[in-house]
Amino acid sequence: MTEGVAGAVAAQDVERDAAGCLDAALALAATLHAPGQRERYRRLLDHAIALAERALAAAERERAGLQGRELAAGGERTLATRMGAHATLARAHAARAEDALHGAGQLSLSAQRAPTRDACDDGWRRAEAIVAGAEASARAAAVSAAELEAGAPRSRGARAARAAAHKAEAAARAARRIIEERNHAYTFHTESGFSFGEGWHVAAAAVLAGAAIQIEPGRAGTPQAEAFLRDAGLSDRLQAYRSRPRAMKQTTEIVARAFQADPSSAQRRLRAAFLGDAPIPEAVIGWIERRLAEARAVEPGRKKVLLWIREGLHHPHRNTTPDELLELTELVRHTGLVPVLTGDALRDGQVLDGAVDMTLFWKDTTFRQLDMRRAQLQFFEHLRRAHGVVGQLGVTTAGMDGPALLGLPTMYLTDSPNVRMRAWVGAVPGYQEVVRERGYLERVRRVLSGWAAAPSDFPMAPPTTHTMR
Repeated sequence: MTEGVAGAVAAQDVERDAAGCLDAALALAATLHAPGQRERYRRLLDHAIALAERALAAAERERAGLQGRELAAGGERTLATRMGAHATLARAHAARAEDALHGAGQLSLSAQRAPTRDACDDGWRRAEAIVAGAEASARAAAVSAAELEAGAPRSRGARAARAAAHKAEAAARAARRIIEERNHAYTFHTESGFSFGEGWHVAAAAVLAGAAIQIEPGRAGTPQAEAFLRDAGLSDRLQAYRSRPRAMKQTTEIVARAFQADPSSAQRRLRAAFLGDAPIPEAVIGWIERRLAEARAVEPGRKKVLLWIREGLHHPHRNTTPDELLELTELVRHTGLVPVLTGDALRDGQVLDGAVDMTLFWKDTTFRQLDMRRAQLQFFEHLRRAHGVVGQLGVTTAGMDGPALLGLPTMYLTDSPNVRMRAWVGAVPGYQEVVRERGYLERVRRVLSGWAAAPSDFPMAPPTTHTMR
């Protein structure tokens, strides 16, 4: 056997190995969900493609080496090798394109959920690189299908290659649509299952950094959310609702960056947007005054602290415990401040002496109208301006974040450092994280004492008489 014929046989062996490797890969298709199988599948596809390309290159070299009487037999064998390699390449590239579609979809979901903008953008860049790979495979499958069409248009191999090329093209187009459908907006959730307070995060990111917003449609709170955003001057930042939005977790980082750049300017802009320049409505003021009048033991001129209660189904381990609430109430009182309870209701009829109960205030019809989100911020603002509320304290809850962004000193309690909210510590003025570790109550006491001694931003207004109804 001459060198040319031996080479043709060797190329045929490599082509058969490529086909076998592809068959081994495709045999795993039903088990790709199992741990490690997809990685094995990808390695086999890569190896099948590399072998088929090697077989093609070897067949070209070997055809050039055939001479005389060897040319007919060797040429036929080389042609069969080339056709077989192209058939393997078409099918392998189709499988690779479909796998790339899966990978781009999974990675895009991870990117959407990324906690920071940088991580989100990096994830999308990697997804786009995978999509480019799918498109390259679609082109390669089309080339191999065309080669088979030219050599044996009616053969079963040509038909299979055409089908594979169509699959590869469809997968590449679907993968590209994932990139084209990327949504840069943040969702203002209005479903009751989402934190009400996260709306402050989204709106603040739009005010301070021009973030795009989409409002969750068709919910009971949708009109109120839209009214708040439009009143805040954010109409031009609203876009139609669609899938694949950015992760809400990124908004705290966006807000932190704006405060780090210029805290005074950031706070002024948020106060102007969130509160507007109109007087606080009489309905809001009247509701607060009536509640304070009912708490007869509270001296009107004493400074006060909002003491938040959390009682939610989401992450119930974060809820306020009755024992800790009692400890915090006593700490507030011992530093000469009046605790004003807000947030969720007290548990099991718990009574805290010397505290003003303003829990569940947002459920009153005063705070459930179209302007409900601004009215709720005005609730805190009136307490601060007219009744000496000098800070707020409680377990981590997004309800605290609206007043915090508007300038109310804040301490939030947490069992471990909160990666998402720590971005505001040292950026948003007066925003502090207190980890429940040994001695944490002493730290709380020191901060409360500082609040009690500090001059108020707003001198307390004289008591206002409101008609009791």
